Parts: sequence; structure tokens; C-alpha cells
Amino acid sequence: MEGENNELLLANQLCFPLYAASKALVRRYDELLAPLGLTYTQYIVMLAMWELGEATVNQIGEMVCLDSGTLSPLLNKLTSKGFLEKKVGEDKRSRLIALTSEGEALREEARQARAKVACGLNLSEEEAKTLYRLCYKTLQGC
Repeated sequence: MEGENNELLLANQLCFPLYAASKALVRRYDELLAPLGLTYTQYIVMLAMWELGEATVNQIGEMVCLDSGTLSPLLNKLTSKGFLEKKVGEDKRSRLIALTSEGEALREEARQARAKVACGLNLSEEEAKTLYRLCYKTLQGC
């Protein structure tokens, strides 16, 4: 091993701290979202819906970077919980997903969970902004 290139050492990998930090962050969100009846992935979909109000499955999928095979069961679960509803689109062939009043009411509770997560990040506001910017930069072109 001596004299070998260190490029494959775990400590030299960008992917590992990103993966581990992401896992820890999702775990923290899951703890705070459980009382709201949401998983982290359901929360991501709800964030999109709070922003969009109403959208097609494809629009939601593009926004949250999920394929329809993953997204459809999530939307069904959120619909069964009363947070979303399915509607027929204007052309009668398309389906729209819309936020319900129960889903809208959940927004304030979710805002409190987000604030608690932000407090536990151990980053200054400037560091958090830099991390955010760099993460989105890595997503460009994907």
C-alpha cells in the first residue's frame, strides 16, 4: 500500500461527506416531520405543492427530481392523507395534482420543522448560503 496513490482513500472523496451529511440531515428532518405524518420525501413533494398550488405529475417530478415510478406512490399517499387531491385537467386527458386546505394548513407546522433543522446545522448563515449555492451548482447539467 505504501507509495500508492491516495485518490481512493475515503477521506479524499467528495462524495462521502456529501452522502453522510445528506443522510444526517434527512434523518433530522424525519424526526421533526414524523409528528406531521410526513416522511422527508413527502415533505419535498409538499414543498413543491406549496409553491405550485396545482401541477401535473411531470411538473412535480421535474421540480423534485423524482421519476414517476417513485413519485406516483408518494402522491397517492399524500392524497390518502388528505393533503393533495387529483383533478381532471382542462383537456380532460391530463391529471392535475392540487393542494387541499388540509395540505395548505400543514405549511405552518412544516415551517417550524425547517427552522429547527436550520438551527442544528452548525453553520453560519454565510456558510449555509455557500453550501446551498455549491450544492445547486453541482446539480446543473444533471
